[in-house]
Amino acid sequence: MHAIARTFTLLGVDAHEVRVEADVRSGLPGFALVGLPDAAVRESRERVRAALVNSGFQFPQQRITANLAPADLRKAGPGFDLAIAAAVIAATGQLPDGALDDIALAGELALDGAIRAVPGTMAMAEAARRAGVRKIAVPAACGPEAALVAAGRVVPVERLEQLRELGTDGEPGAPQPVRPALGVNGASPPDLADLRGQPGLRRALEVAAAGGHSILISGPPGAGKSMAARRLPSILPPLGPLEVVEAAKVASACGRSVEYAVAGRRPFRSPHHTISSAGLIGGGNPPRPGEITLAHHGVLFLDELPEFNRGALEALRQPLEEGAVRLARARYSLELPCRFQLVAAANPCPCGSGPRSGQCTCDPASVRAYEAKLTGALADRIDISAVVEQPDLNSFREPGEGSAAVRDRVLAARERAQERDQGPANAELPAERIAIGAEAERLLADVGLAIGLSGRGRERTIRLARTLADLHGREQITIDDVEEALTLRRREG
Repeated sequence: MHAIARTFTLLGVDAHEVRVEADVRSGLPGFALVGLPDAAVRESRERVRAALVNSGFQFPQQRITANLAPADLRKAGPGFDLAIAAAVIAATGQLPDGALDDIALAGELALDGAIRAVPGTMAMAEAARRAGVRKIAVPAACGPEAALVAAGRVVPVERLEQLRELGTDGEPGAPQPVRPALGVNGASPPDLADLRGQPGLRRALEVAAAGGHSILISGPPGAGKSMAARRLPSILPPLGPLEVVEAAKVASACGRSVEYAVAGRRPFRSPHHTISSAGLIGGGNPPRPGEITLAHHGVLFLDELPEFNRGALEALRQPLEEGAVRLARARYSLELPCRFQLVAAANPCPCGSGPRSGQCTCDPASVRAYEAKLTGALADRIDISAVVEQPDLNSFREPGEGSAAVRDRVLAARERAQERDQGPANAELPAERIAIGAEAERLLADVGLAIGLSGRGRERTIRLARTLADLHGREQITIDDVEEALTLRRREG
């Protein structure tokens, strides 16, 4: 007796089809699971056995072999439980003929037959739609997120015995797609009005938001670096329709709520400086997305930048340029999306006071080692460098301009860029697509030569100048825009 059930395995944030082939025949009772399963998949034998019995099915006292094809693709996680169970009961005639035709299944089984949520059901539903599968059965808790990409094709199931209802009038109806969170989960990010006494930093944040530019904020402790970074999301535009789907897909694959993305909220990730390279960029076995992928279409905030592992920081160079990270393994290569906006904060030295303050207790070698964590290659990929000092305490009496007013200007600048280029934010535009006048070009060449501006730095300065022109409502980039762009790129205080 033989039966096949279709399911999917996650590889990064994408789903790949797997066929569970169950063969039940006479022989000494046993349950063999083959096809490169990991420990969690191998343990599914015991979960399937208990769930079948507790759900009113008969577990065959025969020789059972379940093959997960393709055999050379590593299978990880408990999401195969439901498909394995379905294949076994179909092979023993406990499901009607054709019940598993043109349907995929994914879910973890509890011992009592309940079906638990698994990560990545959104990617699985999307893969099922592309593969032409008519329906996909997923845990009821995951149904709303799967319905975002496969409305009308999703069957939410809560218990194993509901497999008997597939294809009948008793089959559960399609769920409604997930809706934006309310209450605490939907709370607005902190308001920019809290940032006082730092007009230069506020301007730098506005420019960064308008063009999607990366920014490094340097200054002593307590100057408002972290406060400013955490308020950047409050002035960013909401996610677009395609960005919502992509951000939600990443969140689903990583086992996180998709409600923020559906609400149009951009991700904000702030990993601790002790994070490993694999945790930041992605990796492991099997490879998993890192923080830069979790920040896709959002903000990655690296507080205390020089305290991060230098190897992890250097690994950011390619993702910052390409918006994707490629992980190569012996049997396959994997590409993970990571189009994020980098915001970094750093003290001027290990003690935080800075050599110019007269209160620094660091020796020159320590300061040089501290500064060397940010190499020239990475610094060249950061568009804006904002150097801040401790604000005057008198400036705290009056609140700054609120996020709503700043966001209006940012949205207006983004709309001008979209109408003109019909593409990504200015920070991602090729420099050759940006028109610049002869006088502005001469200024850029003269100043660039004086300060040692690289070819990449020149391109990024042009993009920055285009954003400044958009903020001022100008069609053409002026000398003033280039001058301010060069000022924003300089790291000197």
